[in-house]
Amino acid sequence: MPDIRVCDPAAMAPVATSLLDWAHGRRLWAFTGPLGAGKTTLIQSICKALGVAEAVSSPTFALVNAYETISGEVVYHLDLYRLDSLDEALAMGIEEYLDSGHYCLIEWPAIIEPLLPGEAVRVIIEPMADSCRLISYT
Repeated sequence: MPDIRVCDPAAMAPVATSLLDWAHGRRLWAFTGPLGAGKTTLIQSICKALGVAEAVSSPTFALVNAYETISGEVVYHLDLYRLDSLDEALAMGIEEYLDSGHYCLIEWPAIIEPLLPGEAVRVIIEPMADSCRLISYT
């Protein structure tokens, strides 16, 4: 899939579905982009596409939110913005989430990059001058 240009937050739902289809079940996702780029908005759409019915919000202070899908599967949403080191991530038990087999949708993943396997989905969201977003992924 080529890069995706999104100019309306409501258009994130089909983007989320396309990304999930493209990822073929890969469960570790790393989201990068500046503050306000739309990482949480895209994660909300991905969670909805996975069957999460409850409200999804950024776990900036809690670091991790766990959601349950309508089928009973757990989805973890991590926000690592406030961590200063890999040691802090290890102390909070990051490996338990990464090794859980559940979806882990991680905002600000740079601090744990050494722990992410090569097959993790990496999503980069870049704000454009016209208020649109350019979403690229590998």
